[in-house]
Amino acid sequence: QVQLVESGGGLVQPGGSLRLSCAASGSIFGIGSMNWYRQAPGKQRDLVATITSGGSTNYADSVKGRFTISSDNAKNAMYLQMNSLKPEDTAVYYCNIVQRSPAYFNGEKNYWGQGTQVTVSS
Repeated sequence: QVQLVESGGGLVQPGGSLRLSCAASGSIFGIGSMNWYRQAPGKQRDLVATITSGGSTNYADSVKGRFTISSDNAKNAMYLQMNSLKPEDTAVYYCNIVQRSPAYFNGEKNYWGQGTQVTVSS
């Protein structure tokens, strides 16, 4: 089965930058969207950014203007460029791919990365 492998997390100072990567181990056809989520300890997992199969993007208000999501469909890969990082950005970040297909019971299948830790601290 296809797996999503994340990389790029780490420790940065406030105001710093990180670039997260997520690559599928195999081809995924019929992608509806690619997304980045994050979850801090004791908190709900929140959607950070999304990019649709048509290339449109959307961001949570908390990261708008600082984060940029992108994808390389030929490589089944997605990225999150994070600039001007703040301590409140500290969380485990998860990539997600939504595959749309009438073959699935609910019309879609979700793939998830293992998560990568981002810590913003001085």
